[in-house]
Formats: sequence, C-alpha cells, structure tokens
Amino acid sequence: MKKSTFHISKMDCPSEENLIRMKLDGQAIQKLDFDIPNRRLSVYHEGNIQPIDEALKDLKLGSLLENTIEAEIQNTQTDHRKEKQLLWSVLLINFGFFVVEIITGFFSRSMGLVADSLDMLADAIVYALSLYAVGQVATKKKQIAKISGYLQMTLAVFGLAEVIRRFMGYEEVPAFHTMIVISLFALVGNTVSLYLLQRSKSQEAHMQASMIFTSNDVIVNIGVIIAGALVYFTQSKYPDLIVGAIVFLLVAKGSVRILKLSK
Repeated sequence: MKKSTFHISKMDCPSEENLIRMKLDGQAIQKLDFDIPNRRLSVYHEGNIQPIDEALKDLKLGSLLENTIEAEIQNTQTDHRKEKQLLWSVLLINFGFFVVEIITGFFSRSMGLVADSLDMLADAIVYALSLYAVGQVATKKKQIAKISGYLQMTLAVFGLAEVIRRFMGYEEVPAFHTMIVISLFALVGNTVSLYLLQRSKSQEAHMQASMIFTSNDVIVNIGVIIAGALVYFTQSKYPDLIVGAIVFLLVAKGSVRILKLSK
C-alpha cells in the first residue's frame, strides 16, 4: 500500500472535498484523508499515482504532489460504524423536528416555522446522503446528490411563492408564542446535533459538510425566535414572512451547491 500526499492550495471547504471525492471515483483508492487547515490530501492507493495526480490537476485547485511513501492503512470499520450511528442520530433529530415544525407552523400560521421545518427536511436529506457515503469513495453519490438538490430547490421555490402570496394578501398575525417555544426546542435539537458532529472530530468531507448545514440551522432557529418576538411587539405578520423568505433562500442556496457538486 502506498500513501501519496498532495498540497491543494484552493481546498478550503467541504465543497472542494466533495469535488475531489467525485473526481477520484473509480480510481484504485483505498482511503482519502483530508487535512483542511493545512490544505493537504493523503491518498492511500495501489499502483501508479499518475492517474490520480492528473485527475486532481484537472480540477484546477492548485494540486501539487509532495511525496509518495509505503504505508499501512488502518482498519476503519469501527470508525465507519461510529459515523453511521452518529449520522442516524442527527438524521432522526432533524426529521423529528421537521414533522413537529411543519404541523405547528401551519396551525400557528407561521411561515418562519414552515420554512425552518423544510430546512430541517433538507438537512435530513443531506445526512441520508452522508450515510450513503460512509466508508466508500463516491459511486452513485452524484445521482443521489442531484435528486436531493432538485428536491431542495423545489421546496424553496414553493415556499417563496407562498411567502409572496401572504405578503400580498390578508393574513392573520402568527401565533408568536408557538413560534418561540417550538424554535427554542429546535435550537436545542440542532445544538445537540452540532455538538455530536463536532465531538466526532471527523475530517471526512461529508461529515464536515453536515457540520456546516447544522451550524446554519442554529442561526435560522435564532432568527425565527427573534421574528416571534418582533411579531409580539409589532403585532405584524411581516417579521415572520421576512424570516421565512430568508430561510427559503438559504435552502435554495444549499440546493445550488449540491447540484454543482453533482455535475
């Protein structure tokens, strides 16, 4: 077994990592180790490094082969099992809050909660995609990523259309107390998810991407709580609609990133 180390100057986020994984799909690779802070990639492989080197250079991310040495690959079966358990945990948390928020959002007439629920659903899809990726270089991941990207975009478009309809028509003021209470519970759920993901200290691209999505969710939850407070003080529907629109735009932005990675 050989270990080749590359310095990749433009690799600074999970998006580049996913691009690399997809580009190297089909190569004779046993394992990929990403070191984000130092922008290094270690490739455990058999045979000639030249096809891998050329594939990385095709991405135009500033790839430079530093060295190739003989190395033994550690058994990662236990780590993969732990990753799967962790991802199942955060997936169930997100899907559970999706169900709670979509129901309470409709009953409380809050687009902020409805938008946050669909954001939770989008994240559950990302975690499911990450579960598929555990322990393997991407194979059918492009197809799954494309489907999830289009699904998220569809949710965002329908959500924004509903926000516009409510802006233009008469709507009752949302139930601010429901917005605040449910968002507080969702904030706790996302904080627990983020803690579990960070505690894993995984450098895998799909795990770090999951951390980014969950970090964004914490910000969204705080936004809905603030919107609920503004609805209370102003007795207006507009803070809720503005936050809902922002969340749907974030979901749309996430779908665009996923679709780019699936090409």
